[in-house]
Amino acid sequence: MASEKSSSKGQAWFCTTGLPSDIEIEVDDMTFHLHKFPLMSKSRKLHRLITEQETRSFSTVEESDRKGKGHEIEEDDEEEEEEDKHEEVEENGYPRIKLEDFPGSCESFEMVAKFCYCVKIDLSASTAVPLRCAAEHLEMTEEYSPDNLILKTERFLSHFVYKSLRESIKALKACESVSPLPESLGITDQCIESIVSRASSADPSLFGWPVNDGGGGGATDLPRRKKPGRDYSNTELWFEDLAQLSLPIFRTVILSMRSGDLSPDVIESCLICYAKMHIPGILRSNRKPPSSSSTAASESEQRELLETITSNLPLEKSSISATTRFLFGLLRTAIILNASETCRDLLERKIGSQLERATLDDLLVPSYSYLNETLYDVDLVERILSHFLDSLEQSDTALVEADGRSPSLMLVGKLIDGFLAEIASDANLKSDKFYNLAISLPDQARLYDDGLYRAVDVYLKAHPWISEAEREKICGVMDCQKLTLEACTHAAQNERLPLRAVVQVLFFEQLQLRHAIAGTLLAAQSPSPSPGPSATTARMNLTITETATGEDGDETRGQGQVDAGKWKKTVRENQVLRLDMDTMRTRVHRLERECSNMKKVIAKIDKEGSPAATTTTDRPRSWSITKKFGCKFKTQVCDSHEATMVDHRSRRA
Repeated sequence: MASEKSSSKGQAWFCTTGLPSDIEIEVDDMTFHLHKFPLMSKSRKLHRLITEQETRSFSTVEESDRKGKGHEIEEDDEEEEEEDKHEEVEENGYPRIKLEDFPGSCESFEMVAKFCYCVKIDLSASTAVPLRCAAEHLEMTEEYSPDNLILKTERFLSHFVYKSLRESIKALKACESVSPLPESLGITDQCIESIVSRASSADPSLFGWPVNDGGGGGATDLPRRKKPGRDYSNTELWFEDLAQLSLPIFRTVILSMRSGDLSPDVIESCLICYAKMHIPGILRSNRKPPSSSSTAASESEQRELLETITSNLPLEKSSISATTRFLFGLLRTAIILNASETCRDLLERKIGSQLERATLDDLLVPSYSYLNETLYDVDLVERILSHFLDSLEQSDTALVEADGRSPSLMLVGKLIDGFLAEIASDANLKSDKFYNLAISLPDQARLYDDGLYRAVDVYLKAHPWISEAEREKICGVMDCQKLTLEACTHAAQNERLPLRAVVQVLFFEQLQLRHAIAGTLLAAQSPSPSPGPSATTARMNLTITETATGEDGDETRGQGQVDAGKWKKTVRENQVLRLDMDTMRTRVHRLERECSNMKKVIAKIDKEGSPAATTTTDRPRSWSITKKFGCKFKTQVCDSHEATMVDHRSRRA
């Protein structure tokens, strides 16, 4: 039979062996003109159908001969329905069998026919699964015929498909077209088991880690065409193959991965790749309109897919830095698709656990709801920040520097300051929201408050209509002691800051200058440029010397008295400085009260201004204004000004 050839003419398939066909088998819209013997020798089902058809045809002919010509043969309704389904007799005399719902459609039956005629066929992971199901459907077992098709397809799956990660994924994809037969045959479970076991050997610290891809069958191992400028790795390829699966089968694979001993980073990478392929616009840099050939999923399907991916995300902190941007993309999509509250809360918590990896562009999530007046969703950032602080408190392995500061906390502090400066120019941003977000971070999050001062300055410039109390509240979020000298210089000349903030800035600016000058003087008074022992070290050396020897006791005690004198002098200077600060604070409060009273009186005079007020003499008017202002100046200042004016008037007289 090696010399026989097959050809396809339109919707008919012919096997040219030199002998006329004696049976027709219809699968879908294709008619196969074949021979009975090769089919009956391999398939028990085809043997049974052909035998039954021939028996009925023979009995029908005998009955018609017995009744004679001109009598119509009445058939039973059930028998007629069965014949319409499976076979009918053609005018040329040989039977015609119709196979409904054949696994793998006409392509699989063509391979079955070639196998029955002993024609060599090429198997791959995509064709072996439908062919195995077709062999099961046609009952091509070893008990019926040795070395049959079921054995050959099982051997190919075991030796070439289940030993390869990518081939197992392709076979699992092929199971979708012939479902549910692969589930009953165990093909689906074996493919998933192979995927999980071989993916567990991957190294999650590498994006393109090596995976034993095994051997495939024939033409299935062709390398994929690479895009220019892109280096494909085995990991990328099998991730993309896995993303081709339908959502139900992909969900089953992910659940098997989670139940097995598989790295969370591998699971997360699979979910990321699947979401990028099936959810359009999840990343801002890859928002391309869907092609005309691809069918875009509906909104409900995208919502189901998004919630499935979110619910299967590992709770552990990912070691992949690119995950944070992807999570923000998922969160934006979840808000647009109106996903469930549980889905969005899981994403916010996941982002909060690795907020230090985010960028300012990630935090700028637009307000998609008409209930929010601001351009960006400030409440969302506040919730994510709260989750970050909670995770930081629960983490026992948080790295802390020598000064007690956490690097991740300081990164988030810088990130939030940048976000505050970005949203501060929004005219609809309420002062309470700005204030609450600014004070959400602890003091350890900021080494300097320059970024926070910049955000405050932008907010005051964009909101000139807020009251004085709100200005003071906004300025209260920054610590003037943590401003650099450049920021203090700018703040001292900033007319938008309230008086109290300016005075505090001036005070701490002078304090910084005083410390700088003191440090310079101490360095200048040092006898040697080389670093000497500190006072504490000197006292320790002094004690050791007094204990060991008594010869130089007087000299050592004299040096100790000098050090003690310097220490007492430093303590007195600190006490004086503290008293100066208290006095300055009291004077600032007094000036603020007096300025407030002056503003009220001036406003009242502007409203109650009348011509009678201009007829009064200069002296009573000035006296009345001074009395209304309630100013409390020192006596010598008032006396000096008053004496000057009296002398000037006496000279004019």
